[in-house]
Amino acid sequence: MKPTDPRQVILRPVVTEKSLRTSERTNAYTFEVHPKANKVQIRTAVESIFKVDVVDVRTAVRSGKPRRLGFRFSRTPDRKRAIVVVKQGQSLDVY
Repeated sequence: MKPTDPRQVILRPVVTEKSLRTSERTNAYTFEVHPKANKVQIRTAVESIFKVDVVDVRTAVRSGKPRRLGFRFSRTPDRKRAIVVVKQGQSLDVY
């Protein structure tokens, strides 16, 4: 089932040193998004939530890492990230 509400598409911002550096240099912001969301849904969700113009959207799926709990092996869940480039002169106040 694909998400329909913009708040279901954008799950949370990714706040790391690398994402903060890219937001300062290239005006690109990183979000964790719904695994079944496509680029068009991500673009409209960011534009409607933050009232900005989106120039580009890049997505990447990060595979979960193996973890061990005693004798059991499990994996952390896969996560989908979106790097959203905002029009020059605009910014997001998410960090």
